[in-house]
Amino acid sequence: TSDKSSLTSSDTATITFTFSEDPGASFAWDGTTGDVAIAGGSLGAISGTGLTRTATFTPTPGTTGSASITVAAGRYTDAAGNAGTAGTTPTIAIDTLAPTLAITSDVSQLKAGQTATITFTFSEDPSTSLAWNESTQTGDLAELPGLDERSSLIPWITSNRENCLGSQCPEFKNCHVNNARRDALAADIVVINHHLFFADLAVRESGMAELLPSVRVVVFDEAHQLNETGVNFLGQQLSTSQLLDLTRDLLATGLQLARGFADWQGLASALELSARDLRLLVGQRNTSTKIKWTEPTPEGIPADAWQHALQGVYQAADNIAQSLETVIEVAPDFLRLQERMMDVMARVSLFANPCDPQTVRWLDVTSSQMRLMQAPLDIADTVRERLLKQSAPKSWIFTSATLGDESTLKWFTEPCGLESAQVLRVESPFDYPSQASMFVPKDMVRPSDPAHSSQVAKLASDAVRVLGGKSLVLTTTLRALRSIGDAMKQQLEGSGIEVLMQGEWPKRELMARFQDATPEQGGCVLVASATFWEGFDVPGDALQLVIIDKLPFPPPNDPIVEARGKRLEAQGRSPFNDFFVPEAVSALKQGAGRLIRRETDRGVLVVCDSRLATTGYGKRLMAAMPNMRQLHTQEELHQALESLKL
Repeated sequence: TSDKSSLTSSDTATITFTFSEDPGASFAWDGTTGDVAIAGGSLGAISGTGLTRTATFTPTPGTTGSASITVAAGRYTDAAGNAGTAGTTPTIAIDTLAPTLAITSDVSQLKAGQTATITFTFSEDPSTSLAWNESTQTGDLAELPGLDERSSLIPWITSNRENCLGSQCPEFKNCHVNNARRDALAADIVVINHHLFFADLAVRESGMAELLPSVRVVVFDEAHQLNETGVNFLGQQLSTSQLLDLTRDLLATGLQLARGFADWQGLASALELSARDLRLLVGQRNTSTKIKWTEPTPEGIPADAWQHALQGVYQAADNIAQSLETVIEVAPDFLRLQERMMDVMARVSLFANPCDPQTVRWLDVTSSQMRLMQAPLDIADTVRERLLKQSAPKSWIFTSATLGDESTLKWFTEPCGLESAQVLRVESPFDYPSQASMFVPKDMVRPSDPAHSSQVAKLASDAVRVLGGKSLVLTTTLRALRSIGDAMKQQLEGSGIEVLMQGEWPKRELMARFQDATPEQGGCVLVASATFWEGFDVPGDALQLVIIDKLPFPPPNDPIVEARGKRLEAQGRSPFNDFFVPEAVSALKQGAGRLIRRETDRGVLVVCDSRLATTGYGKRLMAAMPNMRQLHTQEELHQALESLKL
């Protein structure tokens, strides 16, 4: 940044470098090493540490105010190929190994005797990731504990089917992804996630290659997630952000490798405009929304406008694909871009035609993008036809703590096409009656009451004070998370207990802060939703209280949920009993499962939903829960919490 408006020869200017995070020793800019190059003047040694660095800029005698700044060291160049001139704000383009860097200034020129401040702002600390790139042997992002899973850096440094050039890539032999695949093909035991299994299935059927070795036994752990993972993988989508990414990649590749061969700027602008026109059809949305799409066009959108917008995207992609045909031989990047454009055209054609009766469509809309979505209702046909009928016989084992609440596990086996599978139920190794207690406050208002969240926050704050932290509050919605979390922060202010809320920190850091909290520091409570219902593993005394705000039924207005309910109705069955309740059983058991993680753990579970104790389906849910000791009053809850401190 700079507080000056102009600068003439023989003047000096003070320039301040302000980082969003400390870049560390990776950027030792001293004005002489070439890391920061100045044209039209000289930059003195940069002083200071941490987020803000300051240096003195002295114009070259005789200059009239024209100067430029280039952040070099082989990492940064000006987006236009130069660093700009006085009075401009340079835009910095980055390679695939560095976080975003922006340069801003609050003045256009410097006057005699004045100084200027220039700010360099990084999207995140670049030093760790750049040093890691030089030393890693695996490319595993888990080696970067400080990397936020939401980081904008991740798409730049990870391989996916859209940016991978395959054997044409100059780094093919050293590629971490290919090395991992080679290791997997040579291994006797391979551990992967569900998504990669479906990806391997698709690649094998294409006849192009295989990602994983042929095996005799496949074990799916956490198998209750299998249907949803498969539905997501087998579905189709087209997003406006995907189109905008394509325009960025097209423009960068075209100008770098084939400048002058086509009007890359015009082609990219046309695709970008078509994507924005498509997004504008649903108007301004400040929150995430799902729009029904049961008719030829989505709900609330005129048919003519919808078809015109889709045709605009198709035509823009087609024009780009034809232009790319002329430069395919220049570099493999253009062939991959053309394949991506052809894929966009195929998806536009899919969404322009009627939906298959065995699938469901909807629009996912946020303030910044729109996604056209289509997905099957389940994976039963895929499992029967593509897994169980493979030529090489296999043993398939599906295991989880939450596959259903009745003997045949129909909730799991039916949508997964596994009705003929043998079922084995194994008792828990935990002694729940002696290790855990459960409390359902019967005097709390129903979850539909506006006062429910405030009552949950009050109960949770009181319980956390008794225990001194060591608590996890799980909510079923993000709105409840914010409401309960904000209220607990106010109620626990001055108690020394830290209230962590999902979204304030990356998940990995939230878990680390929670686990590292000690009673001497005042203790800690985490308020979270979504992914924290599963995969949050904190054994021992660090977690002794789990509070669930209400029964986790699936949202009835979700397009897939609604379509599944209608299918059950058409079969003469009850959507509530055959779908909603089993879904709630699985989710509730997963949330409660955060409490007892080993044979020596002790704790209390609180479910703030009186329906669990007063309704018929509540009794079914209770019967599916672990056999914990029941608490009936606030006094008994207080005593149970006090006993955990002994």
